Amino acid sequence: MLKETLNGLNLPKFPFGMPIEEAKNTMLGVLLEEEYGVLPNRETSLSWETVSEEKDFAAGKAILRTVNITAQFETDAFTFPVRAAIPKGKKKVPFFVHINFRPDVPDRYEPTEEIIDSGFAVLSFCYKEVTSDDADFSNGVSPFLLGANEQVRPNDCGKIAMWAWAASRVLDYAETLPELDQNRAMTVGHSRLGKTALLAGAQDTRFALAISNDSGCSGAAITRGKQGERVEDICSRLGYWFCKNYEKYRGKEDDMPFDQHFLLAAIAPRKVYVASAAEDLWADPNFEFLSCVMAGDYFEHYGQKGFVYSDRFPAVGEKLHKGNVAYHRRGGTHFLSREDWRLFMEYAKTI
Repeated sequence: MLKETLNGLNLPKFPFGMPIEEAKNTMLGVLLEEEYGVLPNRETSLSWETVSEEKDFAAGKAILRTVNITAQFETDAFTFPVRAAIPKGKKKVPFFVHINFRPDVPDRYEPTEEIIDSGFAVLSFCYKEVTSDDADFSNGVSPFLLGANEQVRPNDCGKIAMWAWAASRVLDYAETLPELDQNRAMTVGHSRLGKTALLAGAQDTRFALAISNDSGCSGAAITRGKQGERVEDICSRLGYWFCKNYEKYRGKEDDMPFDQHFLLAAIAPRKVYVASAAEDLWADPNFEFLSCVMAGDYFEHYGQKGFVYSDRFPAVGEKLHKGNVAYHRRGGTHFLSREDWRLFMEYAKTI
């Protein structure tokens, strides 16, 4: 049933027939060129400074540090903060890089004490402390990465690519912490930041798992045929998230040389997790699920365990955790809940 639905969408084919790394670069290349954009500039060096430390965070079970990460570019430097909550007295702790909407720890989207109690660390940053969530490219890291106060070339990166850049810089800092298990680094985000987490996971192979929560259009959901938000909708309001090339697919999704199953597949052979909310119809849970079905075929083609599912759309409350592509469908609306985190951590313990 599901494959019949997918066959009717005329999706771009995976670049089978080439080694997995070459296939990944082919898919990621078209996604960057046509959707998210490329970074014209790169930092020349990085440094970090601890600016505060709470030694008895979470009832004394963890240390909470605020650390400023500084990226040096050719002419100047850019600094943004990360908050690192790390369990005390443990070694080789798996950890999340949480791309968050606010700087708060804990936060309504981050149950930090529960994360600590489950044996994980979490390093979170507020996306707006990297660059603003609007069409202003003159603030934050934007002019450093673009080398200008605006997107000059049609493939210049949008804001999602900049927030994904920051997630990798947090991972650079995490690599200096001996108490963390560098083989179990994971990135997680919700909504627009779920799109960001997937892009960060696709680009940075140090992430063992990329987790998208309710990322919908231009995130986990297949675009062709989806309900709710489409390219026309997202570009008319939020086009600055993407490169200018993406604009040409407004109302012309069938002309895209890619679809979002490429993004999930580009994370292979590492793991990817897509979470949906049953009432989040703007994101279209069914087409987020179909993207997992497609990506599972890609994993399996390269000898990995793909997406283990029944040939139907999942029920509310159902979880699918047996493959390298994982999924759950929570009841309720567009939100990052404690239930979502519980299921993410359940799956993360299998890494």
